[in-house]
Amino acid sequence: MEIVKRAIRLMHEGKCIYDQFQLDEDYNVPDAKEDVGNVIEGTVCVKTEDMKLVENYLKISGKALFKILYMTASLDPQPAVLEGKLPFEEMVYVEQPGEEEYFLKNLRTEFSVSMVHSRKLSLHLLTELEIGRTQMISEEVTEDVESEHAVYKKMKKFRLLGLSDTKKDTYRIKEEITLPGTKESISQILLSEVSGRKLELRPGTDEVTVRGELQVFCLYLSEESKADWVSQVIPYEGKLLCNGLTEGMFYSVEHTLEDTLVDIRMDEDGEMRALGIEAALQVRLFVYGEEKLELLEDAYSLDKKCVLETEEVVVEELLMQNHSKSKITERLSLPELKDEILQVCHSSADLQIEKMEVQDGGILAEGILNVSFLYVKANDEVPFGVWKGMVPFSAMLECREGSSDMKYDVTYAVEQLAVDLAGNDEVEIKAVVAFRSFMRKAEKIQMVTEAALVDYEKEERMNQPGIVGYIVKDGDDLWSLAKKYSTTEESILLNNELLSKELKTGDKILIFRESLSIL
Repeated sequence: MEIVKRAIRLMHEGKCIYDQFQLDEDYNVPDAKEDVGNVIEGTVCVKTEDMKLVENYLKISGKALFKILYMTASLDPQPAVLEGKLPFEEMVYVEQPGEEEYFLKNLRTEFSVSMVHSRKLSLHLLTELEIGRTQMISEEVTEDVESEHAVYKKMKKFRLLGLSDTKKDTYRIKEEITLPGTKESISQILLSEVSGRKLELRPGTDEVTVRGELQVFCLYLSEESKADWVSQVIPYEGKLLCNGLTEGMFYSVEHTLEDTLVDIRMDEDGEMRALGIEAALQVRLFVYGEEKLELLEDAYSLDKKCVLETEEVVVEELLMQNHSKSKITERLSLPELKDEILQVCHSSADLQIEKMEVQDGGILAEGILNVSFLYVKANDEVPFGVWKGMVPFSAMLECREGSSDMKYDVTYAVEQLAVDLAGNDEVEIKAVVAFRSFMRKAEKIQMVTEAALVDYEKEERMNQPGIVGYIVKDGDDLWSLAKKYSTTEESILLNNELLSKELKTGDKILIFRESLSIL
């Protein structure tokens, strides 16, 4: 007998690694910069440059790029900016390291700046890392068995999910915006932020269409040394090559927006009224195909003993690929800002997931929306202020067939955000959070790995009954009885005038060995 097998590629996901580290540094104001009067806001971008396994540790190195918006300590205070970087190297313990690929799945930072004196600042950075680990494996499943002897086979239908391809690529975005006519020309950029919104990936033939938006904010000094800002949404669209991809496939994706840049450019009239926008969208794509297969579950022969060896194989079936959105609305009373806030000029937010729990109907996601906004104050000496706070949220990611042992990949992002004044001391926060879920279940199969036909021992064959009167027990099925008593399912049905293969507990049936002449 010869086993006919097929290889199925799967992506094995190891246990995520969580790490936290902090940096505390003193920063001396460069000689070319004016004294610090008041710190308004500090922003930071943590960039990992290298990640490699060293024995039982994952060595992660990179740098934290920071900007500090402040008011000068001069008689006529002006907004100014300080920039710098903090290099870091972190050793993260890895339990049971193997041949997995490690990647940065999520990153969250908290950055604060305080004054020591007008020429020295104290910087504090807290960074939380979530590191994913994956490994592509191959499982063999048995589709059939071939033999020169007559063999009865029990087949089972499956819809197996197989990994078709993995792809890491970078989509580079280069755009340009021009200031509205009501805005003055740009002399210096004080603060800028570029964030991604509404990312959409659409598989096509050998390519993936990438579509999304960039939310651009830029606070700048005009040529008249006045502070102003511009906020604009920039749509983008492009393609990434992915050989072997077709429209009917499924996918799971991880993505980050890196290397964002905003610089001053001349417009068509030679005035500094344009901004160049650059960003790199890092995409990590897992492409899956679903196959309908009939796999060999059991086999026997009437004239030979069929000896089977089996082992448990774990494969996957797709439950759901779901894209959903959740709205968050919160009205906050901020009495501390009652007399000073005039206008909100920019807001930003990130999502902090605290818990994901499989429940009836899907996955319950709970967490915090960390919100901050930059506002204009009724104070000429310190014209800007920053508020930071948290809004709790929960969302149900629907999956009707969800179970406690299902596997899932969930990515999330803040897709829309608005912070509006709602009275003298209140603000209204409205946000839309997008979830991208890829849910699947593990299917355990007793897979036939070896099969052989051998002759019965003479005594063994003689001891097999020719006719058996049998009372159906709970759990009995037609196949197992036919195999046990060396007959066929059709023979049992015919001799007992049964109309259905479904046996009822307590039924009395006669079973004839197929080889007897009485049949």
